[in-house]
Amino acid sequence: MLYFSKIKIFFIILITFIFVLFASSNILNFSNDLIKKKINLGLDLQGGSYLLLEIDNSPVIEQKLQNFTVIIRNYFKEKKIKIKNIKLKEQKITFSSDEKFKDQILEIFTDKESNLNPYYPRFKSHELDIIEENNEFTVNYSKQGIIELKTSSQDQALEIVRRRIDEIGTNEPNILKRGNDRILVELPGLDDPMRIKSLLGKTANLTFRFVTNETNGSFGSEKLKYEDGSEETTVSKRIILSGENLLDAQPRMNNETNETVVSFTLDRVGAKRFGKATSTGIGKQLAIVLDGKIISAPVIRDTIASGSGQISGGFTFQSATDLALLLRSGALPAPLNIIEERTVGPDLGQDSINAGMIALIIGFILVILFIFVKYKIFGLITNTALIINLFLLVGILTIFEATLTLPGIAGIILTVGMAVDANVLIFERIKEEIKNEKNVLIAFDSGYTKSKTAILDANITTLLAAIILFFMGSGPIKGFSLTLGIGIFTTLFSVYFIARLLTVLYVSKNKEKEELI
Repeated sequence: MLYFSKIKIFFIILITFIFVLFASSNILNFSNDLIKKKINLGLDLQGGSYLLLEIDNSPVIEQKLQNFTVIIRNYFKEKKIKIKNIKLKEQKITFSSDEKFKDQILEIFTDKESNLNPYYPRFKSHELDIIEENNEFTVNYSKQGIIELKTSSQDQALEIVRRRIDEIGTNEPNILKRGNDRILVELPGLDDPMRIKSLLGKTANLTFRFVTNETNGSFGSEKLKYEDGSEETTVSKRIILSGENLLDAQPRMNNETNETVVSFTLDRVGAKRFGKATSTGIGKQLAIVLDGKIISAPVIRDTIASGSGQISGGFTFQSATDLALLLRSGALPAPLNIIEERTVGPDLGQDSINAGMIALIIGFILVILFIFVKYKIFGLITNTALIINLFLLVGILTIFEATLTLPGIAGIILTVGMAVDANVLIFERIKEEIKNEKNVLIAFDSGYTKSKTAILDANITTLLAAIILFFMGSGPIKGFSLTLGIGIFTTLFSVYFIARLLTVLYVSKNKEKEELI
């Protein structure tokens, strides 16, 4: 029946008040932290930076195949299979063997149970392809192996990019996968992307190695340049310690030298290795290498067994902060290349806001005028519910501190249309019921009841489309689908609770009138 209990009326008013209060926090400044929340503006509204990164998996493939050459050599030696001329070139491992070992070698690479254990338990037979011709063997990554490697690299890179950006404290970054070797980064409000580009462009592969004058040591040696490009130094290829052993890194001021340094703390394994290396290497230079360049090469004066140390290198406080951030977030599995970048200025973002708001206001006014002219007092009720509907929608977005984009504003405008459509269906149905029913209250109640199926069908199908867009789409599409989806729920609430309550109050007092609608 056309009836609302006092408890139902109380809850309708309470819910409406709460969401209107949260919506108002976007305009008014509240001191209470609970209702201090605001809607965040997306890249297209407040300006910011857009970066498309591509993962260069070539070094990862080379490194893994380099490991495989050692594994294959050791495994075949254990199995007493003689191979010759094992080489790695152009991402392919080549070697030769005698005819009598041919079947055995092929079986090792195709047998899913072998996995080249115990040397490399992570090896899977489907990762590699082997081709044999005249006892010459060529081993390379299979298509499936490449896909798995790229997916793994992308997942790791995505997490590390997210850590680095979160450390800087940018507002509502949008970090998404693109294909299996690209990452999209949107940073609203950031109009100077140089620092971000610098941080994301570094792999942050940290190693500690001894400086050596030997050209051929047991582990080999190589010449590396200092970061400032001033000179070259020969360092051992033997890695004493890597960035994986770091627990924390922070910028600090060295009180003795009055210079900015990066202090680091090692885990238990790293502290043990570092202590052993510094105890046996007193008087030697220990090179601190980041991404193939030497940051500094201090002389070891004493054993460092505390598991902590300092990296110096003429840092400014900003560069020391960035280096500490890179070390804390971990090394990228592969280098990242910026293949596309855009910067949206705040003026362009403001133009988008103005255009969107003008479109919303014009559309809203036209709808209000049409409804009022068409349905008189019930048009006024509809317009009141429509305004409250917008407050409800904005309030929900505010509670979750959602990011509003230009397509999101389009979703709000569409919500207005959906809300009007529902009321038009109801009122037209009421007109039909009044023709056949003398009791006005029953006619109005029937109008709401019988139009419910059509309204629910229309809104549910729209909601399904919004859900599909949200999960299948990305970026702006998600913003549109989110506001549209929330708008459907607020529309149904405003139509069947707020507008219906106001209608009940008016009809109950004016039921004796000959023509209500």
